[in-house]
Amino acid sequence: MTSKERMLAALSRKQPDHLPATTHHLMPYFLQKYMDGINNREFFDTFGLDPIEWPNFVAYTPDQLANWRIEKTEHPDKNGTLTRFRVITPKKTLTMSVTSNHYTAWVTEHLIKEKSDIEILAAYMPAPHCEVEKQNAFYDAHPDALIRGTIVCADIYGQPGCWQDAACLFGIEPLILETYDDPEWVHAFLQILMQRKLTYVRSLEGSKFDLHELGGGDASSTVISPTIFDDFVAPYDAQIVQAAHDCGQKIVYHTCGGMMPILENIVSMGVDAIETLTPVGMGGDAVLWEAKRRVGDKVCLIGGFDQFHFFSGCTAEDTRREVLRCFEEAGEGGGFILSPSDHFFDADPHLIQAFADAARECVYR
Repeated sequence: MTSKERMLAALSRKQPDHLPATTHHLMPYFLQKYMDGINNREFFDTFGLDPIEWPNFVAYTPDQLANWRIEKTEHPDKNGTLTRFRVITPKKTLTMSVTSNHYTAWVTEHLIKEKSDIEILAAYMPAPHCEVEKQNAFYDAHPDALIRGTIVCADIYGQPGCWQDAACLFGIEPLILETYDDPEWVHAFLQILMQRKLTYVRSLEGSKFDLHELGGGDASSTVISPTIFDDFVAPYDAQIVQAAHDCGQKIVYHTCGGMMPILENIVSMGVDAIETLTPVGMGGDAVLWEAKRRVGDKVCLIGGFDQFHFFSGCTAEDTRREVLRCFEEAGEGGGFILSPSDHFFDADPHLIQAFADAARECVYR
């Protein structure tokens, strides 16, 4: 099998030739520090891992941006860069700040500060569309890689799920509190974000992707309760899943954190795959054998590997044993793609090689 065939078989809960093994995104910091600045595809080729490409052919029409203009100023210092954004609309100017360093970026000032600010989003925030011709040309030019997309996120800083996007725009702690203090407002906020995402998803008609990411860590059970998930996450993200399926697209639901109390809740949204199956050693709660038993007949499982403890500070044999454990717990019958449970920053290349080599030895018979 080619890498694409191997991963597509797993996504369809079928049995490939051997265990597919890949990564979830690659951080520029890691590639620069440990891999001499090679690109994503060169990384996969170096280790013999199954490659993923993340194209981003998304655009606005010029008239959409007339009432939604974003300006930014950068303020570097010894600890990184603070970038201030101004979103200029006919009614009000919203502000947001993001701080970044050589590792990553995070929100330091949220866009939504007053409840009435969501009315600005409803009136002026444009929804981008997929540039289908560019996307399809890219897909055809990469026949051996899995082509993953992301359900469109909020401008400046956001994530694919409706709840996760709201958390990035407003802050997760106040958002949780508002589910108790003013649930109607939270529903109105999520509805606005969902409609924007649905507009984008419908533009995917005729586009070539293998998988799209939805969800986010703030929807995990280490952040919110199953009740909040059922009341404020699933009703909105499930509609996006259905719209994606109507356009012939598949969805993987991403919860980098706790998943076990909400496994069936996630699957009930109709998703095709779930990730990241973060183990306890990484701050999650995933038990691979139990996840396989409970939902492995309904969705593909992606992730499960503890990159913190087995991509550094251990022997190659330790890494190989961890790969074998994942395969034994979740690999039976197929429907499992081995991957680190989300990003990694610092890692020993020889342990990544052990990870890749061990996965190729996990052969289905």
